[in-house]
Amino acid sequence: MESAIKTEALTLSYGEQSIIDHLDLAIPKGEITVFIGSNGCGKSTLLRSIARLLKPVSGSVLLDGEAIAKLPTKEVAKKMAILPQAPVAPEGLTILQLVKQGRYPYQTWLKQWTEEDEQKVEAALRATGLSDLKYHPVDSLSGGQRQRAWIAMTLAQDTDILLLDEPTTYLDMTHQIEILDLLFDLNEKENRTIIMVLHDLNLASRYAHHIVALKNKTVFAQGKPEYIINCSLVKEVFQMDCEVTVDPLFGTPLCIPYGKGRCILKETPINA
Repeated sequence: MESAIKTEALTLSYGEQSIIDHLDLAIPKGEITVFIGSNGCGKSTLLRSIARLLKPVSGSVLLDGEAIAKLPTKEVAKKMAILPQAPVAPEGLTILQLVKQGRYPYQTWLKQWTEEDEQKVEAALRATGLSDLKYHPVDSLSGGQRQRAWIAMTLAQDTDILLLDEPTTYLDMTHQIEILDLLFDLNEKENRTIIMVLHDLNLASRYAHHIVALKNKTVFAQGKPEYIINCSLVKEVFQMDCEVTVDPLFGTPLCIPYGKGRCILKETPINA
C-alpha cells in the first residue's frame, strides 16, 4: 500500500497536556481515510499537525517521504489543502472571491493572476455546483452551500490531498450526504486522497476506505470499516454498548446503540 502521508513517533500536546504520544501512522494514497474516536481523543489535533498547523513536541510528519516541517509553506500548500472546522468568511465576501483564495500558493511578485488560475477556479465552482451562485455573498448561503463554497476553495488549490475537520458539522442530514457524496466523487473521479474527521460512525463506515480509531493518545485500531467496526471496538473507543449489523443499502457496518427510547417491539406490531 502506497502512503500519501506518514507520521513517525509523532507526539503532540497543548501546553502541558499530551494529546498524541509517539504515533506511527500511514495514510493510504488515493483513498478516503476517516479519523474516529471519542471527544478529546486527538482527532482534530492530529489533522492539524498533518496540515502543519500545529508543531509536534517530537517526531515528524512525512509528505511524499519528506519531513513536512522542512518544506517551504507554498510547496506544502500545492500538495495539501485543509478545511478547518466551521470556517468563517469575512462579511460580504462572494463565493468567487473566496474560491480565488485557493490560488494563493501559485501567486508571486513575478507571476500574478493567470489564465490557468481562472480555469482552476471555474473548474472548482463547477465541481461543487456553485457556478450560478458565484457572485452571491458567502454569508447569505445555506449551510450546505457554504460548506461547498469552502470545499471549492480547497479544490481551486489543486492539491492531491484534502484534509477536512468535521465537514458535516451543523449540517442537516440532506446536506451531510450532499457534502460526503461530493467528497466521494472527488476521490472516485480524480483519485484525490481525502482525510477527514467524522463523528457519525455509520457515515464514516459508508464512505471510508480506511478508518483510524484513536484512543489513549494512539491508534486503537485501523483498517477497512468492514474488518474493524464491531461491538467490541465501539465499546472500547466510545464506551457505548451497541449492536453492529449490515447497512441494507451499502453492506457496510451499521451501528445501533443501546439506550432509552420507545420500543415498539414490546408493543402491538404495526401491521397486526
